[in-house]
Amino acid sequence: MLPEQGMSKDDVIAALSAMRVNDVRWQDGKTFGMIYDAGPEVHEVIEAVAPLFVHDNALNTMAFPSLGQIQREVVAATASLLHGPHTASGFMTSGGTESILMAVKSARERGRSERGIGAPNLVLAESAHAAFHKGGHYFGLEIRKVPVREDFKADVGAMANAVDENTVLVVGSAPQYPQGVIDPINEIAALAADVGANMHVDACMGGFVLPFMEMNGEELPPWDFRVEGVTSISADIHKLGYAPKGASVIVHRTKELRKYQTFVFDGWLGGFYASPSMQGTRAGLPMALAWAVMHTLGIEGYRRLVAETIEARRTMVAGIRDIEGVDVLGKPEAQIVAIAAAPGFEDPVDIFAVGDAMRERGWFHDRQGPPDSLHATVSAGNVMVIGDYLRDLRESVANMLGERASDRSTNYATLE
Repeated sequence: MLPEQGMSKDDVIAALSAMRVNDVRWQDGKTFGMIYDAGPEVHEVIEAVAPLFVHDNALNTMAFPSLGQIQREVVAATASLLHGPHTASGFMTSGGTESILMAVKSARERGRSERGIGAPNLVLAESAHAAFHKGGHYFGLEIRKVPVREDFKADVGAMANAVDENTVLVVGSAPQYPQGVIDPINEIAALAADVGANMHVDACMGGFVLPFMEMNGEELPPWDFRVEGVTSISADIHKLGYAPKGASVIVHRTKELRKYQTFVFDGWLGGFYASPSMQGTRAGLPMALAWAVMHTLGIEGYRRLVAETIEARRTMVAGIRDIEGVDVLGKPEAQIVAIAAAPGFEDPVDIFAVGDAMRERGWFHDRQGPPDSLHATVSAGNVMVIGDYLRDLRESVANMLGERASDRSTNYATLE
């Protein structure tokens, strides 16, 4: 209930602080996902910049030209990291889901305009993010979901059997979220081009990791605009770009392709209306903070953070595989690790029971499946605690042998 009398500032802060008592302690480095921490220097910049933009609104960048400039510069910097051509163009969004929704909407509009498609479909692997299914539901596309291969990468042969003359979008991930492997983007893009469809690369998890891995000398399969046939890419700055929530970018290969993202309307009494995303009013604060963090870190800062993160992920994977009863699914290519029970182990391990035991020790993973697994996105904030993590994981596995978690849920959700 809204109080009859307003609360004092001190009472507001105390009440909200009390609400946070059961929240994950990401500041301790024991949360593998949700929040990504680049350290105190970046925190200081964020806290200094935030008051400047806390009230600003990117609904109309004529009123706030600073936000228009911020968006252009953030999109241009991101496009450069993704090897976008000089024609590349895009917009900032509130997060990976909104970027994906805009990719789906753009593909539908292009298919309708250029190919006269009235019953569009979208082809993707079962590993692709759930937001594509959300986009299909919102925008009326038939979803054609195909299996992954044994290595958890998209099965291009199955995708080829699923596309037809009504396919407007084919999806690949770099990396995909569940097991952290990169789909065969070259082959998927060629398949999309053959049927005249858009090809979107979901690099929400990898957009601010893979470019710096390559700069650091890592060899990766082709995944970005260097692949002919890729028409758009999404990349989240609020993940391993280390900006606060919510800041993402969708980049299209050309401005001509980008036009299908924008909604334009002038058939009401309020004058000309145009919106590039699901939102009308757009908070200026996340946009400005994304710009601030990107410019604070620069190429050198990101290369350092990514090098530390990938080394920590390698240590983590090797340590997990050294624990009897558990294993890592697939061969992670970036920062994501999926931990599951090892097949054929004589004493059964329920990975969800292990996850519960780890939660009691302060560690937080998302649960996922099938197959049942614990999901970990390693980032710079986890680097210093990987040794503690592996010690606690070893002890938790040993303590939970033969135990089974009663809660089998795999919630990645806001449900009440």
